[in-house]
Amino acid sequence: MDSKLKEKFTKYEIARIMGARALQIAMDAPLLLKISEEKLKEIKYDPLKIAEIEFTEGALPITINRPLPRRIGGKISPIKEDHVSDEELVQKEQQVEKEIIQDADQLGFVEQDEDVEDVQAADTTAAGEEQ
Repeated sequence: MDSKLKEKFTKYEIARIMGARALQIAMDAPLLLKISEEKLKEIKYDPLKIAEIEFTEGALPITINRPLPRRIGGKISPIKEDHVSDEELVQKEQQVEKEIIQDADQLGFVEQDEDVEDVQAADTTAAGEEQ
């Protein structure tokens, strides 16, 4: 086989190409090269040998798509995490709770006679009972 073809295709690709073409020839596909009757008798009309001849002559219009790995630009850097103290977390949580209560008042989720301080007191006693 031609050394250029060996450089162009791997042995697995060559086997796949020739096998597919031999199957086509065995199912009465037209030959892509004009091969003399004497040569056909010499190779005993073997579809694999005919496919090999067509392949070495470069008559097969087959292309191979090889998926290549993607390159990622730059180096991978560690993730930067914000270090927040417990006190800051508690303050942020209290601020969010106040905003929720204010939004509930505006939307009418809290009854008129129910006081905001009563709701907060109930929340703190419930939290104390859980511990």
